Amino acid sequence: MNAIYGLYPDPDSAQRAFNVLERSQGELGFQGRDIAVLTGEPYEEYGFGRRDNVTRMPWIAALGGLVGGLCGWWFVGFTQKSYPMISGGMNLVTKWSNGIITYELTMLGVILTTLFTLLITARIPDWFGRKLYDPAISNGKILIGVTNPPENAREELEKRLAAAGAEVVKEFGQ
Repeated sequence: MNAIYGLYPDPDSAQRAFNVLERSQGELGFQGRDIAVLTGEPYEEYGFGRRDNVTRMPWIAALGGLVGGLCGWWFVGFTQKSYPMISGGMNLVTKWSNGIITYELTMLGVILTTLFTLLITARIPDWFGRKLYDPAISNGKILIGVTNPPENAREELEKRLAAAGAEVVKEFGQ
């Protein structure tokens, strides 16, 4: 992965750069998903801070809970039927006593699914290549740039990022 990005001292200049890149995407030959935004803190009141707020993680976690609960219910029933005991005419597989184990495996399914979803969406570990990062982000700077920009648009991107108020414009991965 390669990128061209600017480091901005405040969220207002970062928002200007983000707006410039959004308006330039068709003209310079990149897409909206190629715009990279990295900050050390959330800026939800700005447009670049709300960019990635849509997530499917709750639905995936619910699905993991459903699978965990069904597997728990099946596991308990299978175990009780495999090792039958004399129950004095009562059901061998009971709902209330099995509910505790089913609940625990439901929660295990939710927790593991949430953990794996978080790791995959956060790209931890980075199995697919180098991550875009600059140490200045830890010092309060905001990174706005374009990943995998077209070769013929590199100079124009550098000019537009600098004109939006970047303290420095850098290239990554070259």
